[in-house]
Amino acid sequence: MSKVGESLLRGAKEALAYAKGNKKSSKTYQVKIPKKINVTAIREKLDMSQNVFAACFGFSTRTVEKWEQGIRQPAGAARAYLIVIDRNPEAVRSALSIHIAHSRNHKVTHRHKDKGVI
Repeated sequence: MSKVGESLLRGAKEALAYAKGNKKSSKTYQVKIPKKINVTAIREKLDMSQNVFAACFGFSTRTVEKWEQGIRQPAGAARAYLIVIDRNPEAVRSALSIHIAHSRNHKVTHRHKDKGVI
């Protein structure tokens, strides 16, 4: 069996053991996500308006406004998502564009200055 196959099999066995309640034999991972995210800095780094940033990444404009004004802070999953957007925005755009391209109910395109259709 290939190394990839062995790794997949090992992972499946760990998942089964965990599901059966054997927590000791499984590996656990913790991700540290900062409590505060500077949404304005992320958005400005991408040279986007609030409207374009919200539309490109699936947020409401109002939510982005509240985050940037300090009225609210992004919750756990949103903070993690924003970190991914900050570190690799092209990967997020690529993943979302595939979803949008295959969706029959949604057709979303956005123009961004000098960057064509996003």
